[in-house]
Amino acid sequence: MKNNLQKIILGYEAAGFAIVMLIIWLDELVDIPYFFFGARKTPINWQESLFESTCIFMLGIFVLNMTNRTLKKIKHLEGFLPVCSFCKKIRVEKEWIQLEKYITEHSEAVFSHSLCPECTEEYYGDILRQAKEMKEKK
Repeated sequence: MKNNLQKIILGYEAAGFAIVMLIIWLDELVDIPYFFFGARKTPINWQESLFESTCIFMLGIFVLNMTNRTLKKIKHLEGFLPVCSFCKKIRVEKEWIQLEKYITEHSEAVFSHSLCPECTEEYYGDILRQAKEMKEKK
């Protein structure tokens, strides 16, 4: 799916640059400002159109290359992920793997573990209260 999306994005970009080049050549051949807005008629300037087309072509190649490189770097998750309700492992084909491992392998996310206030209280509440009481006694 990702490869298909990449082709669609690059196709739209290429079409956009082609349309701009088409407009430049139409302007040169039809004299769009004269035809639509009644501006002063200008002579055909093939060298200017060729120069503009070359610049747009080079810019288009650069933009398409950069977009392609960027899209190749992007890793994204899509679809359904079966997750165990208890241990939060993810089923990949017939294997269950840790959520962190799956996301690290399928995206650019990096995990850093910590404790939320509720888990801190649930798992370490007694220890923290005892430490606080001992500190207060000193």
